[in-house]
Amino acid sequence: MVFVDEVMSALVLERLWLTDFRSHAQIDLMFDRGVTALVGPNGSGKTNIVEAIAWLATMRSFRGAPTEALVKSGADRSIVRAQLKSDNRELLLEAELPRTGRARVQLNRQRVQRTGDLLGVLPVTVFAPDDLEMVKGSPGERRNYIDDVVVGLHPRNETVRGQVDKVLKQRNALLKSVHGRLDGDAAFTLDVWDTKLAAVGDELGALRAAALERLKPRITSSLESVAGESHDVAVRYVAPWHETGLGEALIAARKDDVRRGVTTVGPHRDELEIILNGMPARTQASQGEQRSLALALRLAGHELVRTTTGVAPLLVLDDVFSELDDERSAALVAALPSGQTLLTSAVDLPPGAIADVTIRLDRESGGSRVVA
Repeated sequence: MVFVDEVMSALVLERLWLTDFRSHAQIDLMFDRGVTALVGPNGSGKTNIVEAIAWLATMRSFRGAPTEALVKSGADRSIVRAQLKSDNRELLLEAELPRTGRARVQLNRQRVQRTGDLLGVLPVTVFAPDDLEMVKGSPGERRNYIDDVVVGLHPRNETVRGQVDKVLKQRNALLKSVHGRLDGDAAFTLDVWDTKLAAVGDELGALRAAALERLKPRITSSLESVAGESHDVAVRYVAPWHETGLGEALIAARKDDVRRGVTTVGPHRDELEIILNGMPARTQASQGEQRSLALALRLAGHELVRTTTGVAPLLVLDDVFSELDDERSAALVAALPSGQTLLTSAVDLPPGAIADVTIRLDRESGGSRVVA
């Protein structure tokens, strides 16, 4: 990495307790403030631990799983507890995830009512094998990536993203209900939704575009660190409505929207176009190149959030070494940004990839033992 270390405060996940979460009946883990490795065979629950940590950060599964899927079979609720240290302040974050009903979250024994009140308490960056879809998958995967970065830069941006989703849902429901024929009352209501969508949509588009401009040099630098060589990589935010503004674009698309019963323009249709060495990465890059790009995107977002907020998110690299040779694995670990890192692997870490603490997971018992 070539960027100046601007971190002024430290957040550390010190301890994690899980009860009836996924495959874990009971587990109690201690983490190092440097690099902690979770090592165990497939099926030992490494990614389940990662998922629990990420859930506490966002109150949702990064795998897209519903809450009931997080509860161990035969149990009626899961408990996730984390002990954090922020500078000299101790924090206790607790969540109860019932099989039915809403999850309950507490911070230092005080109820957290909204997701927005929790965001930023435990910032986490997760790279997982499914992140390959950020490069080769649908535009929605790349929109989720840039939106996660936008929210990481400031938790209040989650409200903007939520408002876009809410207004889009209402506008689409109206368009579907008119069955292709827009009368006076429906036209007035559509005007109202257009005004609201234009306001929040323009704001989200501006946030995405600004974040991407700051990400670009970091993506190039991160890819060089991961790949071990320089590449010509370009990332472009494609939003046809962005220059004129969403309000004008919605007016121009209204006839088509009414006919089709859906909103055809807006931030929900935008794309991040990734070009590697002059070719579209989604279709022309090899799988190895796509994986390196996906990791570079995550590391770039992590670096931008770290230097902007002054707090390093917990960096989680889930099964990252399975697709890297020993030389690239060692180079990746050497290039890790400052802050706490959690690595998972099905086998011992490759030479040169050294952890401060190794936690070995046993498939049969779902327990763990710490190896010094």
